[in-house]
Amino acid sequence: MALIKRLASMLGVLFCVVTITFLLIRVSPGGPFDGERKIPAEIERQLLAKYKLDGSLWQQYSGYLGDLVRGDLRLSTKYRNRSVNEILAQTLPVTLVLGGVAFLIAVVAGVWLGTVAAMRRRTWRDHAAMFAALAAISLPSYITGPLLILLFALTLGWLPAGGWGGVSHLILPALTLAAPAAAVIARLMRGSMVETLEMDFVRTARAKGVGETAVVYRHALRIAILPVVSYLGPLAAHLLTGSIVVETVFHIPGAGGFFVHSIMNRDGFLLGGMVIVYCLLLVCFNLLVDVAYGLLDRRIKSHA
Repeated sequence: MALIKRLASMLGVLFCVVTITFLLIRVSPGGPFDGERKIPAEIERQLLAKYKLDGSLWQQYSGYLGDLVRGDLRLSTKYRNRSVNEILAQTLPVTLVLGGVAFLIAVVAGVWLGTVAAMRRRTWRDHAAMFAALAAISLPSYITGPLLILLFALTLGWLPAGGWGGVSHLILPALTLAAPAAAVIARLMRGSMVETLEMDFVRTARAKGVGETAVVYRHALRIAILPVVSYLGPLAAHLLTGSIVVETVFHIPGAGGFFVHSIMNRDGFLLGGMVIVYCLLLVCFNLLVDVAYGLLDRRIKSHA
């Protein structure tokens, strides 16, 4: 029953997002066929009919919802004769692969750095890890990316400077995308681990003669990682939908560029499709976060 309620709330969130996005696009000034030259009235009527933009606002809205239920995201008004489904099918897998690898790098590196910093608190390892995290957070992607290209592609020649192909093309953009997220995770993990290591159950384990490594990774880690888990839901949705800056710097044919261009070109159906995908990923990963909470700490009852 709880799972059914949660799924119903997810559908409600998606419905609200679709409705608000549709209305904002429709009430904004201008239109998808506006340009420097005025389109003849007859041609404009034909275009509006082709893209189902004729009729009252309610007719457009109800028709759009009906198409969404059937899985039809309609045609793009900018990329003529190309459907939003087709564009997403071509670009979204690239973005998901890049975001998935960046997500794994961010989680592994962030948890490891934060744990090491907490175990070696107030030592040079702690200071070095937190300084690296601060630098990663402070440097934007449009600076980190070119620096990595300059070092590993142009100077050392180890990796390609851009493009999309084999595994080697994935390393630099994934590191660029993962760096700020790994830094946030490291800082969260350090603070939580420091607090956890001072709890009573950790002192009890140490009193029983359990080694420090076992105390950290068998007992403290499960509790200390909870604040990180709460951050992973929106982080996963953000990384898996890509970054326009990273995709542009490394010339990656992902969905990020289409998202920005859909706003600039007033391509409402393409923008709506991108927003729906992002929202769907966000609510799904938040549901997984709730489930993970219950698995990591039995004292916390999952809502799912």
